[in-house]
Amino acid sequence: MKLLSIAVPCYNSAAYMEKCVDSLAIGGEDVEILVVNDGSSDNTAEIADMLEKKYPGIVRAIHQENKGHGGAVNTGLENATGSYFKVVDSDDKVKASAYMTILDTLRKNMEAEEGERIDLLISNFVYDKEGASHRKVMEYRKTLPVGRIFSWEETGRFKKGEYILMHSVIYRTQLLRDGGMRLPEHCFYVDNIYVFNPMPYVKNMYYLDVNFYYYFIGRNDQSVNEEVMIRRLDQQARVNQIMIDYFSDGVRSGLIEKNSHLYKYMYNYLEIITTITSVLAIRSGDAEKMAIKDEVWKYLKDKDDGLYRKMRRGPFGALVHLPGKSGRAVVKGAYSVARKIFGFN
Repeated sequence: MKLLSIAVPCYNSAAYMEKCVDSLAIGGEDVEILVVNDGSSDNTAEIADMLEKKYPGIVRAIHQENKGHGGAVNTGLENATGSYFKVVDSDDKVKASAYMTILDTLRKNMEAEEGERIDLLISNFVYDKEGASHRKVMEYRKTLPVGRIFSWEETGRFKKGEYILMHSVIYRTQLLRDGGMRLPEHCFYVDNIYVFNPMPYVKNMYYLDVNFYYYFIGRNDQSVNEEVMIRRLDQQARVNQIMIDYFSDGVRSGLIEKNSHLYKYMYNYLEIITTITSVLAIRSGDAEKMAIKDEVWKYLKDKDDGLYRKMRRGPFGALVHLPGKSGRAVVKGAYSVARKIFGFN
């Protein structure tokens, strides 16, 4: 069994995937890199096979018909043999020194009793934005204990805009499987589900204050490009609704204990995702997109009226429902400020 499985979803990734895999392969024999060719039409398949030959016993090329990013992550998890699991996008890379620290931490942790092993390892990531003179680092040292195992009740208060994203996380593989992790196929923005749904099952966390993951943003065709997100707002809304269902059902079943640190974290995360859906609709200025926004809020109300009222009365809920042109102008201005502060696309 490997220590760490890394899934690298690839769709028409020929221009950059080799650089990504090269940065991961220095992990050596403790690591397996699952290069999932998701029905590409360029020469991604040939490069994946070449990388498997270049790094025997480390890289495994997997070819499938197109299922989208979520389907590629599912395939990676199904084929993983490592004790731990991470997803790395094919246009991103990792920092070697931080990588070695993470692998060493995981090796030492495997010596612990099974019930004391890390469920979730968290590290920093860097917004590697094209053309930017300053790189924004997403770090958690003011919120999470550093260099030791901790529980949800030992976490501090996450600031607005400070969330645990896909780039930050390494999960225990069996935790994902036991929690039934399966992402929707042919849908963008499912990374939010990936870092949302497993959280109630996470008991032991460990935070390493190292800048491990370099998250590239800046290509015009990238899924997080604002224009692309607006075009795909229906998919953002679909993910939003899935998260509403999961959170509401989890609270009702007792999986998510109300007023716990876990509850507060997941509520705040759901609130920001709902706000993003709403703001993108407002920024579009398009009646069809505004209808998608209204449908998400109606979905929330129909699903859980108490949750709807709490979110609707909160500062973000009030902001995205400001009336008229002046209200929309305020929302657009606030979004622009937030984008500069937090460094997202």
